[in-house]
Amino acid sequence: MNKELSEDRLRGHVWQLAAEIGERNVFHPAALHAAEEYLRRVWRDQGYHVHAQECTAFGVYSANLEVARPGIGRKDEIVLVGAHYDSVEGSPGANDNGSGVAVLLELSRRFASVDCSRMVRFVAFTNEEPPFFLSKRQGSMIYASAARRRDDDIRLMISLETLGYYRNEPHSQRYPPLFGLCYPDRANFIGFVSNFRSRGLMRRLAAAFRASSDFPLQHAATFAFIPGVAWSDHFAFWLRRYRALMVTDTAFYRYPWYHTAEDTAEKLDYASLARVTEGLFQAIRRLANGLV
Repeated sequence: MNKELSEDRLRGHVWQLAAEIGERNVFHPAALHAAEEYLRRVWRDQGYHVHAQECTAFGVYSANLEVARPGIGRKDEIVLVGAHYDSVEGSPGANDNGSGVAVLLELSRRFASVDCSRMVRFVAFTNEEPPFFLSKRQGSMIYASAARRRDDDIRLMISLETLGYYRNEPHSQRYPPLFGLCYPDRANFIGFVSNFRSRGLMRRLAAAFRASSDFPLQHAATFAFIPGVAWSDHFAFWLRRYRALMVTDTAFYRYPWYHTAEDTAEKLDYASLARVTEGLFQAIRRLANGLV
């Protein structure tokens, strides 16, 4: 992998979403549709056929977008990687969640030329942010419900959520009560977060990440009621009894501009984001080949 090229691609995706398009949600439908069209164009250029699942909220059409790399051998088994492409009202959403979408697009590019035994499915979710979070109109709720009705054999869902901010200063990382007793106080790591049912797969995926990357990683399996633990699209899959985890830089526990107008593209650490992306690619490839 050319790390410089990967870093440039990640930066380009975030800048397009957060700087060129900007705030994107049903209250700014033209921007939400521009983000959707950008995703379609990138995936078509990568050689994928894009499937759209229509979603309507407040009378505004948008769509969950899906592409897939078919499996060979265990082709009915699915590894699903997702990220929401909308931003919260009042924010251009560079880190939340332009960074997650950028990693999603870079991972799909890498997998476009890789054969795996399991299908790898990439999904860009709409309407994750309030007022739709936890409602029937949240894009991932619509998607996960349809997947369960089809009885899709999703072995693991991986939600990419707010991935681009890292600091090395002491006390740059915060936590919910008591977690700081067990985890480092420097915001220089990526986090894997799961519920207890998904703990085994999370730990194995973490081991696969560490086997191919020296980027710091912390992981936790814990209760959904702890603030932040369930605050992304993986929660919709937990509700449908799928195993799922969130990959995150911990969002508001370290990022000062979370859900503000100052969540802008120049604040992210693209070199670190490229290292995280490479580690995720290697780990997910092992999972998709049944080695995790």
